[in-house]
Amino acid sequence: MKNKSSNSFFRRTLILILIVIAQLAAGFAFAQKGTIRGAIYEEGTGEPLFGVSVFVKETSTGAITDFDGKFEIQVDPGTYSLQISYMSYATVELTEVEVKSGDVTVINDIMMAEEASELETVTISASAIRTTESALMSVKRNAANLMDGISASTFRQIGDGDAASAVKRVTGVSIEGGKYVYVRGLGDRYTKTVLNGVDIPGLDPDRNTIQMDIFPTNVIDNIIVSKSFTAELPADFTGGVVDIETKDFPEEKTARISVSGGVNPSMHFNSNYLTYDGGKTDFLGFDDGTREIPTANRTDIPQYGDAVGNPNGTRGQEYQNILGSFNKTLGGYRTNSFMDYGLSFSLGNQLSRSKATWGYNLALTYKNETEFYQDAEFNLYAKPRDANETELESLEKQKGDYGVNNVLLGGLAGIALKTDNSKYKLNLMHLQNGETKAGEFDFVNTNLGANFEAKQYNLEYSQRGLSSILLAGTHYFNGRNWEINWKLAPTRSTIQDPDIRFTRFRVPTNTISTEVGLPTRIWRNLEENSIVGKADVTRSLNLFQREGKLKFGTNYVFKYRDFNIQSFQFATGSTELTGDPNQILQDENLFSATNRNGVRYNADFIPINPNQYESIITNVAGYSSVEMNPASNLKAILGLRVEKYNQYYTGTNQTGTINFDLVEMLDDLDFFPTVNLIFNLKENQNLRASASRTIARPSFKELSYAEILDPITGRTFIGGMYRETTNGGSEVLWDGNLTSTRINNFDLRWEAFQERGQMFSVSAFYKTFDKPIEMVQFLSDPGAFQPRNVGNGTVAGLEFEFRKSLKFLSPSLENFNWNTNVTLTKSQIKMSESEYRSRSLTAREGQVIGDTRDMAGQAPYIINTGLGYQNYNTGWEAGIFYNVQGSTLNYVGFGNRTDTYTVPFHSVNLNINKTFGADERVQAGFGIQNLLNDKKEQVFRSYGAQDQLFTSLAPGTKMTFRFAYSF
Repeated sequence: MKNKSSNSFFRRTLILILIVIAQLAAGFAFAQKGTIRGAIYEEGTGEPLFGVSVFVKETSTGAITDFDGKFEIQVDPGTYSLQISYMSYATVELTEVEVKSGDVTVINDIMMAEEASELETVTISASAIRTTESALMSVKRNAANLMDGISASTFRQIGDGDAASAVKRVTGVSIEGGKYVYVRGLGDRYTKTVLNGVDIPGLDPDRNTIQMDIFPTNVIDNIIVSKSFTAELPADFTGGVVDIETKDFPEEKTARISVSGGVNPSMHFNSNYLTYDGGKTDFLGFDDGTREIPTANRTDIPQYGDAVGNPNGTRGQEYQNILGSFNKTLGGYRTNSFMDYGLSFSLGNQLSRSKATWGYNLALTYKNETEFYQDAEFNLYAKPRDANETELESLEKQKGDYGVNNVLLGGLAGIALKTDNSKYKLNLMHLQNGETKAGEFDFVNTNLGANFEAKQYNLEYSQRGLSSILLAGTHYFNGRNWEINWKLAPTRSTIQDPDIRFTRFRVPTNTISTEVGLPTRIWRNLEENSIVGKADVTRSLNLFQREGKLKFGTNYVFKYRDFNIQSFQFATGSTELTGDPNQILQDENLFSATNRNGVRYNADFIPINPNQYESIITNVAGYSSVEMNPASNLKAILGLRVEKYNQYYTGTNQTGTINFDLVEMLDDLDFFPTVNLIFNLKENQNLRASASRTIARPSFKELSYAEILDPITGRTFIGGMYRETTNGGSEVLWDGNLTSTRINNFDLRWEAFQERGQMFSVSAFYKTFDKPIEMVQFLSDPGAFQPRNVGNGTVAGLEFEFRKSLKFLSPSLENFNWNTNVTLTKSQIKMSESEYRSRSLTAREGQVIGDTRDMAGQAPYIINTGLGYQNYNTGWEAGIFYNVQGSTLNYVGFGNRTDTYTVPFHSVNLNINKTFGADERVQAGFGIQNLLNDKKEQVFRSYGAQDQLFTSLAPGTKMTFRFAYSF
């Protein structure tokens, strides 16, 4: 038996070796050939054409396009002509298709037009369409809704390294903080970002938008921005939905490594930079345990009262052990700051087999960025009591420096499989982010009737993680008559803010008192799990003797959040202090049996903790829509979406008198009708009209009793469920009943499309808001802000946009393009009775109070314009871009707290990119951000008064560079 087993083993091993050799030989032989890959679309609609015959004249071989309109042919190295034919369409002959040994020649955006009787074969050189974006422009021209976008072919041309860099080139889109997308100037509440058509949280789960800079462009197929609503889209947006679609099947094998960096003279290589020593793994975006809470999340934490009676008893010893375990570092130190740097790697390919095609993508990203804000200001002002006085009075002033080090580590992996009638995709993504802050400020409090001056020290660390899985499938039946899409996406998101430290010393006495605040330590933890399921069905129909579509589907969302804040305050007793924050928690200063009036802690979240809550969201949706052509030049898309939305809350209020145990806070059943009409005025001109209803809902933390302090700015977020009263409780300023905002949207747009991606459009829009949610200043607590439903609102606007080549001025300017988008809006809120009364009671002498005001978050104007240069032959691409947003109300005043407005920030950025080599494997880029060195400021604004600073930050001018190599 032993010999038989040995012989069998050797036979199997020999067979395996022979198979491997055969495969290697076959692979070597295959490597001598080249591959032609392409995608064919219908010129009129931009949709892929299924079953098109692609014939290689020189070899008499060919292929048939699949349901994505794609084909693949293997041939020997050489130059070929392709004949592309399809019933009822004009034949296309593609010449000068060059194929190299072992390489893939990609020909995207081959457009086929419906055949006219006098039309002959259309002959095109392959190099002429190599870099066009015709398919996307056709989709945009024939889309059911207002949309813009950018495709992978453009990424290759301009060399943008990540989605944030690319999407800002889309008309009407701006990027906030280099990461988050805003559409038409509407902020995060009214803009939504999805990945592969599925809603997933970002690193900040309270945002509707996710960080765009984490996605390298070579794993993205396209980015589509929908500016009007159709029934298959989620209903919780108003400005736009940004959909990042990752690649299923890369056109060719790519392995790419990219190195990037940035230098800001005011922030980098600065010897005054503030920081502090954290853990050994901070550079990877997570804490190694250095900042763990000393109580280990115990629920029976001993308090000062337990220890003072008998310091040597069991509870007294426990108390002292915990007290001595707090990290003793409370202040940062000055050192030299380093520049920004980043590294990314991506890999992708598709493998064709006899029965299926496989595709894979892998992307890894690492970024380490440093910011240093000097003379940053965070102030509070209010109206004086005397109505004859107009100039604002200071309540608090805070000015100083703070440093930030932000680390992002991300990974994205995807695999896809395509058969004759189906396609499957699995994407895995994980993001890890760590942010360290250290600050030192001069603080003055004038709100207590006298000036209390203090020196303030801040240390913070925030650790965020996001893990997401997407499993999706597409199936076709009866050709393309039936299409079924389904998606399943579970996600886990975590935020940990371990050991936030806040300390103030009275100046000049170097004492600590309640007037300026006791030293505070905060641990915040958030865990959120969600799952999204989605299914869509499309049926091709013949309506009004023309092609039409019926769509219907369903969507399910489940989200669960567990949130907790545990904070400690430290009374210093009779301890003599020198003003050094790192002295406070030294062992000799702490409470003990021999030093009973030493430094002690109080766990102020015991026994009542309004900052501990659990919330659940369920959203069940269904929709149906029909797309039809009642006339040859008219397309109508009618749809209805229904969403059953429930939100539950478990928690308590600040006094413990109200307790909720999985209580239903929102129970909304909403119907969202949508009508889109497209009049085809000419072949390249459309007149669009649309009407729809959408919604904006409160977030988890908004529908809570939480009080969340931002220690750097000293400002506090107060959950919308907290009631605010005045006059001894007789007058209710806010009843705590936060509800959703319903929005009606009306759009009218004329658009004209020209060759080479040029276009011109004029749009008008009008929106009505029922009970919009805005951030309102909390009257009884200076520096606190709360989300509230305010009076009904309206927004009316005009939008003008164009993309134009300067060739019309001179043929020598053919490579220059001018892109401009200008939005003008007029917003108005009908004030609630309580807000109107508060403004009337605090009006200045001679001031007339109307019952309307500006809408918070809506800019009165936005200008995006840029001049770009592209030369495909030399590989040069450059552009200078300008963006400005008009002064915008961001925090609504109440009582003697006046409104705060943003100051227009004039952003001028320069980008230059260059590709090298015949195969364009090497790319280099250089950029300058904020060329005008403008400041980002917000101000208090009041009748007859000079504007006073609310926030002032100097971001400086930053020079960036990037180098990428593909192999």
